[in-house]
Parts: sequence; structure tokens; C-alpha cells
Amino acid sequence: MRIHFYGATRTTTGSMYLLEVNQRRILLECGLFQGHRDESIERNRKFPFDPAKLDCVLLSHAHIDHCGNLPNLVRSGFTGNIYSTFATRDLAAIMLEDSAEIQKDDAEFVSKKRAKKGLPPVEPLYSATDAEKAVRQFVTLGYDRPMTVADGVTVTFRDAGHILGSAQIVLDVQEGHRKFRYLFSGDIGRGGDAILRDPVPVENVDFLQMEATYGDRLHNIKSDAHQQLRDKVTETLKRGGKVIIPSFSVGRTQQIVYELNQCTLEGECSTVPIYVDSPLSTNATEVYRLHPECFNEDVYRFLREKANPFSMTNLTYIRDVAHSMKLNDLNGPAIIISASGMAEAGRIRHHLKNHIGEPQNLILFIGYCAEHTLGAQILMGKSPVNIFGEPYEVRARVASVDAFSGHADKNELIHYVKALTGDIKKIAVIHGEENQCLAWAQTLRGLKPKSEVLVPVYQQIMEV
Repeated sequence: MRIHFYGATRTTTGSMYLLEVNQRRILLECGLFQGHRDESIERNRKFPFDPAKLDCVLLSHAHIDHCGNLPNLVRSGFTGNIYSTFATRDLAAIMLEDSAEIQKDDAEFVSKKRAKKGLPPVEPLYSATDAEKAVRQFVTLGYDRPMTVADGVTVTFRDAGHILGSAQIVLDVQEGHRKFRYLFSGDIGRGGDAILRDPVPVENVDFLQMEATYGDRLHNIKSDAHQQLRDKVTETLKRGGKVIIPSFSVGRTQQIVYELNQCTLEGECSTVPIYVDSPLSTNATEVYRLHPECFNEDVYRFLREKANPFSMTNLTYIRDVAHSMKLNDLNGPAIIISASGMAEAGRIRHHLKNHIGEPQNLILFIGYCAEHTLGAQILMGKSPVNIFGEPYEVRARVASVDAFSGHADKNELIHYVKALTGDIKKIAVIHGEENQCLAWAQTLRGLKPKSEVLVPVYQQIMEV
């Protein structure tokens, strides 16, 4: 078997790996690459292989850096099955449609700039119709249900605990008289999640390909984060202020809604209006409700015996723009959760514009903000900040609670590797910035001294 590393090598975007085994071609992941515009366009539009010659695609989860280029793959000639869990398929359906709208808006923006220079317009990477056609090719499997996907190759999904439906991909391979197990970790969750189950250990692993997003970093303690969140929210509400939470639509929003639900039920948080102002967040939360098989025991029992964990009498989900605009005139304490998590796009910018200048309010970040984003500038204490091209003074309080990450940190990755069994002969480290990958590879060499550990570069080939 040969593995071609076509994405997320010494970076965290564009996950894509081509496996050649028994004269079959299997693609692991098909994510969008994000980087410099010209490089992104080139890598996302043109595949380094013929999509029409692929036998199937295996998808670990529905984040866009893992599934976002599937519509383009299908449009380019791929006609095979896309295997995933049930929840991943349902999340991918809404994520890919949303991505198509972003591609359309981006193409229109660039085309206007090009028109001023007398240049021809650019086309979006794919359309909503392309996204819908890709979703038609999904074939869904439950966790721990083996399925033969190609000659001599059986796939089993094991829970990865990262987002709803996320999976480790276990490949049991027979090449001639030789049998071995290849494990692709996907993105590994932290364990102890408020909603999801813990990552499930995999046995008898011969070869491992694993992520290193936080391969040399540690998160804050989760229990501290829950209390920090509650304390910061209640302090602001007592001052009569509003809490504005930039949040990623899938995973993070549902975590915060559940946490606020529990806080209210336990009497720590006062019953004030809570708004989730994001069509994608609203759609994603509906998908969460449909998949209790992914929930941990506490949430599953709460759902069965008490109520919907993502619903409260004081909670409103907002899809349409008119309803969103009414929040501009909202009086009194309230909580507004809106995308995007880095405050780079979406409705959150309107809420920041309207509330960032009031000292009684709180801007609460609950996730990572990449360098140069609006969220990063606010967290760094910059004032004024530009929103929609206009300067706004930051008078509101600003805080960050970073322990809600869906990615395992260094110690949690160590725990994951120690739970694996088998004589692991080779480990390929992927999906992390270069310094994180190299540091995690060094840690692995200490954990698994008999294993060959490599950190592939773009288009490198590994023989198994």
C-alpha cells in the first residue's frame, strides 16, 4: 500500500490523502486548502490525481478543512461512494451548501475588483447544486460496523469525540497473503466533553496516521473553564450588560448552549433572553438533536428523561435577517451567540459594531482566533478596531475561555496513543503547523521507540 500526502502536511488545512492498494485508489478526506489566495485557488481547483479514477472516499468528519472540496471532486468526475457516519453526512449537507454560498460571494467580490482592471470575472469553486450532488453520493455507516469498500479493504468507524459524528477510520487490509491494520486518527477530541462521547481506543494497530494540531500545547483545565464561563456571564448580566459570544457554528455553539442550559437549570445563571443568531448554527443544532447516538451518557439520559438539551424557554434561534436586525434595538441584559468564531464574517460583526462601545457589555471569545483576524485584534487589546471599514472604540470588557477546544492537546494526545494496542511499525504525523508536527513527532519517538515516525511534506509518498 502506498499513501500520497496531498494536504494538511505541516499545516492544518486541506486534508487529503490518496491510498493505493490492490490496484484500487481510496481517498481519505477531501478538504479545502486555505492559504494565500493564488495558492488556494490553484490547489483547490486542480487535483493532483484523476478524480474519475478514484474508487471511493472515506470521510472522518464534516469540518470544511476535511470535506469542503467534495463538490469539486464530484464535478471533476468522481462517481464513487463517499463513506461517513450518519451524523457526518447530515452535517456535511448543510456545511457544503453554506460553503457554496461563501464561494459564490467570494467570486463576486473578486470579479468586481478584476472588472475595474479590465480583467475577466472568476467562477466560484463550486455551486450549491454541486454540493447537493456530492451529498447524494454519501453512504452512511454506524460506528463499529465493518464494511468492505474495495478489494481487500474493510473500513470501520470508531468514535473520535471531536465533533458530532467524527470518526477514526480503521482500515483492515489484505494484500496478497499479508494482513495489517492502518489507523487514520482523523481529528481527536479531548475526552470528557460536555456533550460527546470520549474517543474510543483502537486495538491491534500496525500503522498509524495521526493529527498534531495541538501536539506541543496544553489547554486550560476544563472544569475551570466551565466556572469561568458562568462567572463572566453572570457578572455581566448583573451589571445590566449584554454578553456577545463569537462562536463557530458546529460544535462550539452547541457546547455553549448546553452549558448555559445547565447553568440556568442549576440556578447560577439568571433567565435572560438568549439568541443564537446564525442560520448555519441553527441548522447544525437541529442535526445535533437528530443524533443522540453520539451523545455521552449524561446528555443522552438528560434528553430521554428530562428535555431537549439545546432548547430553553428563553432561547431563540434566528435564521432570517429581519429578525437578526431587530436585535439592534434590544434593551436590557441578554446573551447573543453568533458566527463566526474569529469574528471575520457573518452576523457577529454587526453585533460587535452595535455593542463593542458599551463598557457594561462583555465580548467573550470561546475559541482560537488566528493571527490578524478581527477576533485576534480585539483579544490583543487593539482599539479602535475596523468593522465594515469603520473604526470602533473597544470599551466593552473582553475575555477569553479557551478550554472549549474540540482538539486534544499534547497530554490528551499522549493518553490517546497510550490507549492504542498493537505493534505500530510506522507513524505519519499530519494536520498541524510545522512546529507542532515536529514537536509531536519527537514526543512520539519517546512514546514508541520501536516505531518509525515521519512528518510528511506535501506530495510525499509513504510505503506500507
